[in-house]
Amino acid sequence: MTGKARNARIGALWERGPLLRVSMPLDTNERVIETTEKQPLPVLPWLRERAAALRQGWLRIGLPAKLLLLTAVFVMLAEILIFLPSIANYRISWLNDRLTAANVAALAAEAVPGRNVPPALRNELTRTALVRAIAIRRGGARRLVLPPVTEISIDEHFDLRQPADLTMGQDLALRLSQIGDAIALFFAPDDRVIRIVGYLGPRYDDVIEVVLPEEPLKRAMVSYGMNIVYLSIMISLITAALVYFAISALLVRPMMRLSRNMLHFGENPEDASRIITPSGRADEIGTAERELAHMQRQLTQALNQKNRLAPLGLAVSKISHDLRNMLANAQLISDRLTAIPDPTVQQFAPKLIASLDRALNFCNSSLRFGRAEEAAPRRELMRLKPLLEEVAEGLDLPREGKIAWTVDVDDQLLIDADHEHLFRVLSNLTRNAMQAIESQAGRPGEIRVKAWRDGRKVFIEMSDDGPGVPANAREHLFRPFQASTRKDGSGLGLAIASELVGVHGGKLELLDTPIGATFLIELPDRSVR
Repeated sequence: MTGKARNARIGALWERGPLLRVSMPLDTNERVIETTEKQPLPVLPWLRERAAALRQGWLRIGLPAKLLLLTAVFVMLAEILIFLPSIANYRISWLNDRLTAANVAALAAEAVPGRNVPPALRNELTRTALVRAIAIRRGGARRLVLPPVTEISIDEHFDLRQPADLTMGQDLALRLSQIGDAIALFFAPDDRVIRIVGYLGPRYDDVIEVVLPEEPLKRAMVSYGMNIVYLSIMISLITAALVYFAISALLVRPMMRLSRNMLHFGENPEDASRIITPSGRADEIGTAERELAHMQRQLTQALNQKNRLAPLGLAVSKISHDLRNMLANAQLISDRLTAIPDPTVQQFAPKLIASLDRALNFCNSSLRFGRAEEAAPRRELMRLKPLLEEVAEGLDLPREGKIAWTVDVDDQLLIDADHEHLFRVLSNLTRNAMQAIESQAGRPGEIRVKAWRDGRKVFIEMSDDGPGVPANAREHLFRPFQASTRKDGSGLGLAIASELVGVHGGKLELLDTPIGATFLIELPDRSVR
């Protein structure tokens, strides 16, 4: 067949449709293969074992190694996100360059007189443009400018024409499709032939269509992709190193310093030299250092205090034991005073005996307190006002011109409590109020006691007009040896009172008042407990 006849035949085919159609045989019987039963893959147990081993290895490595690995992985992921659009854009640019070169070749072919392109010129034009065939459509007329020398089987078709009014979703779908075509190119056969359609110039109705082998594009994309990979690896390493050193200096090393100090401090928390020294940073790490140093100082002080209190408690136990024996002898001697007929002796002997009984009970309670236990209350229903009179008489209240004693309690008010326990609670609170008033340099004061019943609970309010409780003592008010407001005080009075109220199921609290100090005792009946 002559060249003119072949061109006429291909031109007739072009007038009826595209220059060359995609030939992709498909056997549906071979594509779709379904299994009736899913069998477990033998590789799954191996994958689970590998995953468990990787997880254990990840837990064993240190924080700096984890930081370095995660930084490198995240930077590589970012580079992958950059790499995929880059190769997709490079592919589109390369194909557009081929369309531009094909347009130039078509113009050169159309300039030949009679448009009968000599074979040598045709080969040179297609070789320069890296195409095998070129066809154009201008003004609605299609024409094959440079036909192929031999028959060509087209494996894939790509249309580079893009509408000007794409929506955001359509543009995203188009870009994802271009990325997919670029990735598929790396796995395509080297001898694949593709057909490209694009616009011919600024007019959207002028179209150029070329047929070209995909192997040159694949070579160019592999070279371009490897350059990006090498550059990405270098950028990843540099970025990972910079991020690693920055985060290591800002976070990892300070955290390792905190962890080392906690381990070092835990070996001997009583050693004050092991307390961390804050670096002075104003960020969260600095806050953690300051709070850790504060907690370590508190713990060291508490442990040192407990070490000092342990021998003190042993000494108090020994003193209480010997004092109990002495008071027992004094009690035996005082019992004989009841046989003396003197009226004065008969008036004061019962009070002396009652005081000795309380002293003996107090020594026994001190010994039990050393064993970290308090006797269970022996509760009884009793009138409260006589107990308050007994407390006042034991503390010599009121004192004329010095301390006034005011009781606002109903004579018939009953309270369900242990007589001895409640006496000690009220005595401790009253004694603290007296000491607060006496600390005001001779200024007279007043102690007021008010009590009432609310349902199955009795409330006792004791207040004074002294200097009040300092703010620094409120935090540890009911802790022994920590809440005393006097230099020579031990802080045991409030601690014992709170504990005795607690064994009754009640509570003791300090109320906020503008003047003096006010304590509120809440004691429920046994049925409420």
